[in-house]
Amino acid sequence: MLAVGIAFYPFAAQADWQPVEIVKTYAIAGTTGAELYDSIGERGPLLGPKVRAIAHTDFKLTWTRKYEPQPDGACMITVNIPKLMITYTLPKPSAQLSASTRKSWQKFIAGVEAHERVHGGFIKDMVKEIEAISVGFSVPDDSKCSKIRVELTKRLGEISSKERQKNSDFDKVEFSDGGNLQQLVLKLVREE
Repeated sequence: MLAVGIAFYPFAAQADWQPVEIVKTYAIAGTTGAELYDSIGERGPLLGPKVRAIAHTDFKLTWTRKYEPQPDGACMITVNIPKLMITYTLPKPSAQLSASTRKSWQKFIAGVEAHERVHGGFIKDMVKEIEAISVGFSVPDDSKCSKIRVELTKRLGEISSKERQKNSDFDKVEFSDGGNLQQLVLKLVREE
């Protein structure tokens, strides 16, 4: 629900932007599917003090924004251009793999990367949503453009919370019994 007196104007996006997407790898050891998965457990990206992941998607988001006082005393965002960098961190075997293990690994890593790219899509959607509410956002009686920043921060927090929840819900399904990632892990370990 919008607060009374705060306005949104239907401005078009300031510029076409594209995220920069980077794939980083971390080395894992082993020559069998089970050994590779064990190595992921030892070397995977840390998500907490003792929690390792198979892969991880992270992002850096900055904005070029212009806050302009208006003749009526309001403040409006007139320029709002995102700069988004998404980094996917994936495991990569350091040893040569046999033909059968390589085939299992290729299926596994393709599935893991596809999973991480869904997270990347959630991030892109979040940025588009922020952009949509920000361009033309206005707060009355704010000639110093200070109230607008507080109001915008509230809305950004709500959007960010929704994005985190989407990621969490997606991971719960993917890692659940019979879920896509659970199946990928089982097939790798069994070298199917």
